[in-house]
Amino acid sequence: MIDFQKEYKGILLAFTIGIIAYFTGPMIPSFNSILMGLVLGMLVGNLVKISSDFQSGISFTSSKLLELSILFLAFSINYTHIAALGWKSFTAIAIVVIAILLLTIYLSKKLNCPGSTGLLIGFGTTICGSSAIAAVAPSIAKDKEDVGISMAVINLFGSIGMIALPFFLKSTHFSVAQIGLLLGGTLHSVGNVAGAGYSMGSEIGEAAITIKLARVALLSPAIIFFNYLINKNNVSHWKEHFKLPWYLWSFVAITIFTSLVSLPKEVIDSMETMGKVILTVAMAAIGLKVSFKVLWQSGQKGVLFGLLIFAIQIALVGAFMFVI
Repeated sequence: MIDFQKEYKGILLAFTIGIIAYFTGPMIPSFNSILMGLVLGMLVGNLVKISSDFQSGISFTSSKLLELSILFLAFSINYTHIAALGWKSFTAIAIVVIAILLLTIYLSKKLNCPGSTGLLIGFGTTICGSSAIAAVAPSIAKDKEDVGISMAVINLFGSIGMIALPFFLKSTHFSVAQIGLLLGGTLHSVGNVAGAGYSMGSEIGEAAITIKLARVALLSPAIIFFNYLINKNNVSHWKEHFKLPWYLWSFVAITIFTSLVSLPKEVIDSMETMGKVILTVAMAAIGLKVSFKVLWQSGQKGVLFGLLIFAIQIALVGAFMFVI
């Protein structure tokens, strides 16, 4: 149970920063509220001496709201997007997702990525950026600072990719379907894909978003698969692989429900908005716990790892462009 008398100060601070970030983030090009929450949290945490009275509330907000946010974000995931994609494109995306998840675990160990930073960056790159990191972080993140670093890296390369890929693709002779596959199959967030795709035309934008939404729909099975890969040597019985935290099973249940039951768009939009607000507050709390020194030390490897995984993903999806 939460002790409000003990924790209200830290909770109130995180909420204040988060709400400011939610409204100011979209005003800055290539920014969003989630990244703004992280940045503002880090600025306050590093520039202002925060009393110990705030720490338990900040810790509570960074952990519990991160778990809660993914339940609301689950309402925007729909498995019918997979059916709309066609078996060839879906097979290509599924193969890339599995390959990148396997490579993420192998390379994060091989390159000695600090903590769980490499795992989070790889998972976010594979599926849908910040939302994917938020969904998997509570079960695998060794330190909340890892979440902050991975979010920063994901947003960095998502923004770079959104600008760079259309720039290079405009001078090629690829078809709408091919460009849509490359953009939708590689860029990190739905916003990145929409920005890049529609900058090249409405047809490419629609094709890229279709690919991306199918990729997002793979989030639930990807979480289960990723948890299995990470913990397969740490369990004594196969049943233990299904002992996922309550919020992950709830996440899976919601995605199945929203795929089977047609909810009004207003309901889905409001749930998604609520999820983003809660996630922004959680990121503000996480930012309050991230020191610039740790960000600099761990972030360098994180940036290199993020670049490597992103480049490999582009190469794999690029190869499939010529066979579908």
